[in-house]
Amino acid sequence: MPNHATPSRREFLRRSALAGAAGFAMPYLIPSGVLAADGQPGANDRIGIGGIGIGRQGSGVLQGALAFKECQFIGIADVLLPRAETTCKRLGGTPYQDYRKLLERKDLDAIVTATPDHWRALVAIHACQAGKDVYAEKALSLTIREGRLMVEAARKYQRVFQVGSQQRSQAVNDISCEYLRSGKLGKIKEVVGCNYPSPWECALPGEAVPEGLDWDMWCGPAPLVPYHKDLFGPRANPGWLSFRPYSGGEMTGWGAHGLDQIQCALGMDDSGPVEIWTEGGKFNPPTYTEPESRARGDKVCQVPMIYYRYANGVVVKLDNGSGGGGIFFGEHGKMDLSRGRVNTNPPEIAEEINKQAKGGDRNHVGNWIECLKTRAKPIADVEIGHRSTTVCHLGNIARWAGRRLRWDPVREIFPDDPDANQYLDRPRRKPYELPETI
Repeated sequence: MPNHATPSRREFLRRSALAGAAGFAMPYLIPSGVLAADGQPGANDRIGIGGIGIGRQGSGVLQGALAFKECQFIGIADVLLPRAETTCKRLGGTPYQDYRKLLERKDLDAIVTATPDHWRALVAIHACQAGKDVYAEKALSLTIREGRLMVEAARKYQRVFQVGSQQRSQAVNDISCEYLRSGKLGKIKEVVGCNYPSPWECALPGEAVPEGLDWDMWCGPAPLVPYHKDLFGPRANPGWLSFRPYSGGEMTGWGAHGLDQIQCALGMDDSGPVEIWTEGGKFNPPTYTEPESRARGDKVCQVPMIYYRYANGVVVKLDNGSGGGGIFFGEHGKMDLSRGRVNTNPPEIAEEINKQAKGGDRNHVGNWIECLKTRAKPIADVEIGHRSTTVCHLGNIARWAGRRLRWDPVREIFPDDPDANQYLDRPRRKPYELPETI
């Protein structure tokens, strides 16, 4: 674990040395951004912020970061170059199509990245190796192994790495989770989460690639397939978020919020369940050959139902709970927790939580910016994001494997189950492999 009582950012950057890596090669640089005394930025002491893969979700995060006076906009890298050009024309930065060119900038200190899931690990690892701090949207990774490597990269290069699990910064959620962890509801017997659908397969027909889009790079580590607008968009008809080569489906989409809250409430931010199984029919994902809504795929891919068991005996069942949280059944009552909302039985528990929470929300992006200056861990540190996303991946793996699985949350493997361990990672297309050395 890093020592957060390090010297100043300026001293740390002066003595940082970055190693090389193989695969999709990335040059390693010492970042230039440093802060003036007392956190007041001088003329040459701004925090240089850039974006990689900034679309609908990432735009809001980037704008939130740039609202802080300490921050200045450096540029955006996007495989759709016209999109990067439009944003940079408005904000005054430099557009790039290849994100490695942006990471070469000596005035760049930190990045916001909101790429599709299949690109998240490579971008984040390269950013850490280049000495840049990271704000990464959730779901953090496409595979469990990717998530662990991202943690290793952040720790090795002592990067501040925030994950976009913004419910961690909502006061109602924070106080509610602490209430549950403290045992005030008594021993938790069961948790009911949302029955998130797993992803399905994509065989959409080809369309003409839009001008300015590097489609080969968009596919990146995934197989090279024909372009289609309903693959390129995250939630289109149905969009890449529903397709297995690029995402874990809503299991990792919304699950990265809801299961994150369950992990937090159970005090499992550095651990996870020890057993996963399914009940119900066999998992039988469809293949979409023409554009259509997510409705059919979501319905089919919610079968079978998923269960988790933690070492303390708590069982989590994915059923009719909120997409942004869960229903907790304790010895002294029940708590239904979602995004910014809590209901309890007895009701006075929720009344007290809401009273305490009034006006207490953090600024999630602001927490990251503050940690860039102090070098403290952010509220949704990369280890937390990795552990919560791992629970999502385990649900998908249980459906794919179709049998009860034992999980070792320390070694992050399925003990004595080489077939299940094959799901811990996925093959990658050349030249988009992960670095051989983190």
